[in-house]
Amino acid sequence: MCWSLKELIAPEPVQKQPVVAWGSAGSGGKEGAKIPDLSSEGWTSSQKNRPGVYENLGTPQGLWTGGEMANPVPSACCVVLAAVVVVYAQRHSQLETHIQYERVGADVTMKCGSMDWDAAVTWTANGTDIDESHLNGSYLILKNVDLSQSGQYSCYEGSSWHLKYQTYLRVGTPPKEPVLMCRSNNYPKGFYCSWHLPTPTYIPNSFNISVIHGTKDMVCEKDAVPKNRCHIRYLQLFSTVKYKVTLTVTNPLGKNFTTLTFDEFAIVKPDPPESVVAKPVPNNPRRLEVSWQNPSSWPDPESFPLKFFLRYRPLILDQWQHVELSDGTSHTITDAYAGKEYIIQVAAKDNDIGTWSDWSVAVHATPWTEEPKHLTTEAQITETTSASTSSFMAPPTTKICDKGAVVGSGAMAVCWTAGLVVAAYSVLFI
Repeated sequence: MCWSLKELIAPEPVQKQPVVAWGSAGSGGKEGAKIPDLSSEGWTSSQKNRPGVYENLGTPQGLWTGGEMANPVPSACCVVLAAVVVVYAQRHSQLETHIQYERVGADVTMKCGSMDWDAAVTWTANGTDIDESHLNGSYLILKNVDLSQSGQYSCYEGSSWHLKYQTYLRVGTPPKEPVLMCRSNNYPKGFYCSWHLPTPTYIPNSFNISVIHGTKDMVCEKDAVPKNRCHIRYLQLFSTVKYKVTLTVTNPLGKNFTTLTFDEFAIVKPDPPESVVAKPVPNNPRRLEVSWQNPSSWPDPESFPLKFFLRYRPLILDQWQHVELSDGTSHTITDAYAGKEYIIQVAAKDNDIGTWSDWSVAVHATPWTEEPKHLTTEAQITETTSASTSSFMAPPTTKICDKGAVVGSGAMAVCWTAGLVVAAYSVLFI
């Protein structure tokens, strides 16, 4: 029989059978034969009463299990499959995988574990064989590596394909000076600091931040989202002592850091106003009513009021108009162009300290316009007048006689007849 590759790699467990007898070849069940204890556990009544049990004692050397004896000589296909399994297992056997970090542009040398320099080896990258031109003995040499060469490298011993070494190459760069920003958008509760790298390193980085107020170390609690941010709670308000924040970034290829020093007033910057609405004012073609709300992150607008900065412009122009408002959360624009669409934004700032927020989300609005009335237009009037004038025909001029146009006596008679008729009508009117 021949087994499948799956059965050879992970064969099903063989159920153990009770041993009936062991004996040397041709013993005939006499000398050296062991008679089983049929009363022992695991023997059923059918096995106890099976005919020929004792007759089988002393049969040629082998194990009798009550069935046919398996063929001890494997078939040719089994030999081939077994060889495939061995090679497969050797190529994919689990070794401790190392991680090797290298800079972009560096020359990299990899040793095949404890193998000698002159040993015959084969290297693969992500499962693909590497050409021997990259080998120096058993060493793998990679020149001027780039990001595309990151991956898993494996070394196998000679033609046996026995895995001797495995490493994961990570190509990247050391970190540049990080960008650090600290801001208080919920004054007077505290402030937060966030950071990022100006360029990616392509390998894992770790960040460490320290905050010192005077001589006291403060805890910067990491935020779950976003991950590169932490927040600090004020221990005292209106302090003139400066804060010093240092951020250090480290990866396997190097480290860098940056430092900020500031007082609590300088970093106060509210979030933009929310729920900005702009709408036309009825019967006022040059007015727009704008309203908004304080940012929800600003905790106490009564004790720490905000002032606002409004900007607006028609879409057809690039120049903004500005209005600064010391209180209130609404404003009426009175100089809008009639019928023109406007874009409007609002910013906020603490009345006394800090800087202006970013601009709010832009809203659009168009001033009120009067509904058109159904009147005849000037063009329609001109068209009607033209049509009526063209239909009016002036009466033809009556000619008494035109000697130059009259030819023959018949024409002369008609001309004099017409003259007499006209003369008769003239007498009647006189």
